[in-house]
Amino acid sequence: MAALDRVKVLVLGDSGVGKSSLVHLLCHNQVLGNPSWTVGCSVDVRIHDYKEGTPEEKTYYIELWDVGGSVGSATSVKSTRAVFYNLLNGIILVHDLTNKKSSQNLYRWSLEALNRDVAPTGVLVTNGDYDREQFADNQIPLLVIGTKLDQIPETKRSEVLTRTAFLAEDFNAEEINLDCTNPRYLAAGSSNAVKLSRFFDKVIEKRYFLRDGNQVCHFS
Repeated sequence: MAALDRVKVLVLGDSGVGKSSLVHLLCHNQVLGNPSWTVGCSVDVRIHDYKEGTPEEKTYYIELWDVGGSVGSATSVKSTRAVFYNLLNGIILVHDLTNKKSSQNLYRWSLEALNRDVAPTGVLVTNGDYDREQFADNQIPLLVIGTKLDQIPETKRSEVLTRTAFLAEDFNAEEINLDCTNPRYLAAGSSNAVKLSRFFDKVIEKRYFLRDGNQVCHFS
């Protein structure tokens, strides 16, 4: 069997938001029984059928790079992470729906990865809004995933999901909200599964195809 082409997708977000549990669920369709803190970076692989069910269908490897979530501002911490940001093709931004701070920090995570050679400055302005222009020219596909949906009381759910919808809009990204301990949130045919497949298709297109649909010549 010929080796499959692959794309690299970063999984970014604060420590404790459930990135490792999410990656395990995405790659193995199983709940991670005993998640632990990620030190440095952990890589897992998902097999994805690009444009499944069409004449253009082709199988790819999706490498999911789960980057440790320390938000320390020390230059050494950021420079250590910067090595993982090379040659990225897509970014999944993960936040904890019960932790508003983890949602706000997604702006900082995305800017760190997209501008790895530049120290992100002026990210947060005094009134709590973010400069959306910093993402206007971004060509890297983004997906926002909120975890721990099961821990949001029904009475608060509408308020929380309205807030996170604006977050996804800022990134010009689709959003998925789920509970990583319940595989049904990504069941085949569900709206979440469709969004996820659409995101991976977009990542592959950006990596391997021109805008007119012709394949780009590339080298491993």
